[in-house]
Amino acid sequence: MRGARAAALGNASVALDGDAWAVANNPAGLGSLARPTVGFYAQNRYFSAALNVGAAVVALPLGAAPGPEAAADEPGAAPVGAPATPRAWARRGVVALEAQRFGGQLYNETRVGAGYGYRLGQISVGGRVELLQISIEGLGSRRVALASLGGQVEVLPGKLTLGVYGYNLGQARLASYQDERVPTVLKAGLAYRPTAQVLLALETEKDVERPANFKAGVEYRPVGALAARVGVASLSEEISAGLGVRLRDFGLDYAAAFQAALGFSQHLSVTKTWGKGNGKELKIKN
Repeated sequence: MRGARAAALGNASVALDGDAWAVANNPAGLGSLARPTVGFYAQNRYFSAALNVGAAVVALPLGAAPGPEAAADEPGAAPVGAPATPRAWARRGVVALEAQRFGGQLYNETRVGAGYGYRLGQISVGGRVELLQISIEGLGSRRVALASLGGQVEVLPGKLTLGVYGYNLGQARLASYQDERVPTVLKAGLAYRPTAQVLLALETEKDVERPANFKAGVEYRPVGALAARVGVASLSEEISAGLGVRLRDFGLDYAAAFQAALGFSQHLSVTKTWGKGNGKELKIKN
């Protein structure tokens, strides 16, 4: 999972859209991204340098990005109490490139991926391909290609979204010894907005070789520029919380998670959007 917003919500992110980090969480969510976005993400687990994560993403709408409606397309960006604003998305979908590195000198994983999301009305579909390299000091490196697919449906427009995602659907093999494979992970979840200020996210995640993980999160926006978030994940027995701030075209999100046996994890992400589009975008009323 990528992005401090998702981390604060217990990583219940499969039904979230309009976020550049959807390229890793569920590429179908890219289809609702309105403007070009660049982002950076850093994670530290349990104050260990060997568990650091760093990632960067660039997402580019194809065809058209919105003009006056741009502010409404960012999650929760509209001021509280403001009238509904038309949403807009790129006519030919959104493409994103992401690079991510985990680990230290003894063991590390490097991923370079490309994702595409396309939205048509209330339905979004997306896919991702990536090259994964795993390196162990003294043993060398292995590289493998992965493919993933996702989808989202606005069951109740502007209120309820269903998301599904399958990571590494081809069950890519890392080594012939003991038939070692990259984990295949299946996710399904809901994002529900009972009011303009509140988002409820629920998700179940199943690694084919591990027990299911149930995740939930709540996001509250007292004003458009500020968000407070909490979340929980059952398998890791982890609780999380965080804040998000949006100032014009810049977004800053922070999250902290706590696991009783291992301690704290910290997450920080920064995004920058730009562009006003050419006025040819599709629109839907929320």
